[in-house]
Amino acid sequence: MRIVKLDDTSKKNILNDLLKRSPNNYDKYADSVNEILQNVKENGNKALFDYTLKFDKADISAENIKVTKEEIEEAYNSLENPELVDIIKKSLKNIKDYHEKQKQYSWFDSKTDGSILGQKVTALARVGVYVPGGKAAYPSSVLMNVIPAKVAGVDEIVMVTPPGKDGKVNPNTLVAANEAGVDVIYKVGGAQAIAALAYGTESIKKVDKIVGPGNIYVALAKKAVFGYVSIDSVAGPSEIMVIADESANPRYVAADLLSQAEHDELASAILVTTSTELANEVSKWVDFFVSKLKRNEILTKSLENYGYILVADNMEDVIDIANEIASEHLEILTTNPFDTMTRVRNAGAIFLGEYSSEPLGDYFAGPNHVLPTNGTAKFFSPLSVDDFIKKSSIISFSREALMPLSDDIQKFAKAEGLTAHANSIRVRFEEDDNNCQ
Repeated sequence: MRIVKLDDTSKKNILNDLLKRSPNNYDKYADSVNEILQNVKENGNKALFDYTLKFDKADISAENIKVTKEEIEEAYNSLENPELVDIIKKSLKNIKDYHEKQKQYSWFDSKTDGSILGQKVTALARVGVYVPGGKAAYPSSVLMNVIPAKVAGVDEIVMVTPPGKDGKVNPNTLVAANEAGVDVIYKVGGAQAIAALAYGTESIKKVDKIVGPGNIYVALAKKAVFGYVSIDSVAGPSEIMVIADESANPRYVAADLLSQAEHDELASAILVTTSTELANEVSKWVDFFVSKLKRNEILTKSLENYGYILVADNMEDVIDIANEIASEHLEILTTNPFDTMTRVRNAGAIFLGEYSSEPLGDYFAGPNHVLPTNGTAKFFSPLSVDDFIKKSSIISFSREALMPLSDDIQKFAKAEGLTAHANSIRVRFEEDDNNCQ
């Protein structure tokens, strides 16, 4: 794994390099995605089924697009590891307990003058969850996208996922969805599934929001339908940064870097340290692990493309580059990780200490693993209960409460040239205007 001295030049080059991974650079696929979206919008089920046959080689129709109870039962019976059900249940409980603490409630503030101000919190009515299929099926992502919606009180949660050639859905996905409480599952994937959720078809009713990860086509489709529906984000490739000093265990650091590099060739894995000795040791352990792990081809390409060990002069420079990159996952392996954490401004999820490795957050700890990528942690947050609610402002004033404010409101409105606004206040405190005949 390459070791680079951190200075202004290397910092600039690395930041530019990482930006190449942004979904905003997927424009060459945009025309194909827009064609799919428009076709499904205009032709509904016919386009949906045609694309499923073309891309997934599955013969799906209005009669079999919806997953049945029998298919879910079959999924439980066909699990390669039956223990997965109990593991999913344990993980689900941790995720639910964590997200329960995020719940928001309506509130009202009344005063003696007759004014009432407040906020009404309402869950979204219908949410669509996209789940990748095939080898990229991750039951953990099903839980992370569905549970906060359930906690928020969403009325109906719809899941879409591409079927195999046999028209069946990955059993791990079905089991996770059933345990999480998904209301209905449709066998459709890709940009065409996003179009169905956004516009509606004869079989799939339009949703209010779409969440969940997917490939380039899914990411671009979500970006394109934003406005017709809400979306969680346009997610980029996975990434991890480890901040470490001389106290860190190089074997742990190397293993953690590779835990994200194995996702795909565009994944980013970066160590920033003040210790040259640690940098060298981590590099050796990375090479050792890569030679032993199954996904070594992906690991090798990922590290060649976006893997770095950066050696900084001091911890201030380490914190600076961490805040600039704003990594999806940030591990802090320093002598006092809690102190270091207080100086970190930008990160999706922060893991403190040598036994808080990134996979703990992926599967079991409870916080959501749907995180901002490509530097968007500077202004975005992890998926949460907040993503599945909306808020309405409440205003109620009596005549007595409005009267002392009326002159100021009218003057404000007139300053903006909006005389009808001013009149709406004025008429409440003046006699009738000589008839309106």
